[in-house]
Amino acid sequence: MMSLLPSILSILIIAEFVLGNFANVFISLVNCIDWVKRKKISTAHGILTALAVSRIGLLWILGINWYASVFNPALYSLEIKTNVYMAWTVSNHFSIWLATSLSILYLLKIANFSSRFFLHLKRNINGVILMILLGTLVFFIFHLAIVGIDGNMWVRVYEGNITSKSKFRDNMYLIDMALFTLENVVPFTTSLTCFVLLIFSLWKHLKNMQLSSKGSQDPNTKVHIRAMQTVISFLLLFGFYIMALIISAWRSNSQLNDPIVLCVQVLEALYPSAHSFILIWGNKKLKQDFLSLLWQVRC
Repeated sequence: MMSLLPSILSILIIAEFVLGNFANVFISLVNCIDWVKRKKISTAHGILTALAVSRIGLLWILGINWYASVFNPALYSLEIKTNVYMAWTVSNHFSIWLATSLSILYLLKIANFSSRFFLHLKRNINGVILMILLGTLVFFIFHLAIVGIDGNMWVRVYEGNITSKSKFRDNMYLIDMALFTLENVVPFTTSLTCFVLLIFSLWKHLKNMQLSSKGSQDPNTKVHIRAMQTVISFLLLFGFYIMALIISAWRSNSQLNDPIVLCVQVLEALYPSAHSFILIWGNKKLKQDFLSLLWQVRC
């Protein structure tokens, strides 16, 4: 029989799982239907669609991990745990970097700077986003290979084929942790930089508009603020997500039903579920379709 804390946390993570899947499936369907109708899709909506799909995968992996940890620990053999970690590495990479690419896209589309380099990037937005995603893909393949080698080493240790004190295994683990840190810190720093630059661009814009009667009602100001709200919401949720991942890494040798580990897993699921609703609310078309859906359900 489950104790009180796991029961409460199970309700929370089920709610995050259901709501998160609903939001991400909604984003994917709306954008795909619009893509079919128009025969084309914008860069922003393309990134949103890919991001939603990656987060659906991430939520399912977190759900499977929760089920194995709480309801069926006997199922969680070392081999299955290694496979789940590899699947999480894939979905986590695309979820994080697609969201970061969205922050970069907002910056390049909205911010105004006189720098030649920035103007060059602004004229080649699609190419910049593509190069970022392809560049991180090379890093991702290398990281996935290290994860596979490290997981295989752990299985061999468990089977008694090699000693747990193997220097090669220890080195693989350290490399995995280093790549794991870079995988999360670099996109967070990039998004934070985008947010700071958006603030600076807004400050410059307001300074130029201070003699205008439009003031804060200027459309460009509203666009700046809306983009900043989206980026800061991502930063806050992503910050909690990174903190949860760090705690999980520190307590990787703890029991599956450790209360701290369970709380951390609930916190991890908050990022791919809550941020998707913020993206819906921050996108005019998605917001209108979402409100229309709620109105139809209500009626």
